Amino acid sequence: MSGSAPGGSSRSGFSPADCFLSDCPGRLTFELLADKWAAVVLYGLSEGPVRHGELAGLIGGVSRKVLTQTLRRLEARGLVDRHAHPGVPPRVEYSLTALGTTLIEPIHLLTEWAREHGDEVLDALDAHP
Repeated sequence: MSGSAPGGSSRSGFSPADCFLSDCPGRLTFELLADKWAAVVLYGLSEGPVRHGELAGLIGGVSRKVLTQTLRRLEARGLVDRHAHPGVPPRVEYSLTALGTTLIEPIHLLTEWAREHGDEVLDALDAHP
């Protein structure tokens, strides 16, 4: 794929109208973070390398299978590193890449928004027939 999206805009300088395009970085980012567990897993890795079982313990409600699938998706997108340590039994740790680390601040801001407005959202849900 070239450095320009359809319509002549560059991938790094996309406009809001470009978000309707399938390869728009903004749309791809929203699709990534719309995954139920992606932001939670990224935030769980923000303190440093973690083993699969430790990460599962940090994140309430995620099955080991779904956690594995989420980690694989995040790894494929360059956000998470998987490091297998030799030995018996084998030990695998997951950590954020430099790119993955750049998402922690936006995730933190969304978390703060949820703390500030979560009750309003729940009230609206309760009021909706």
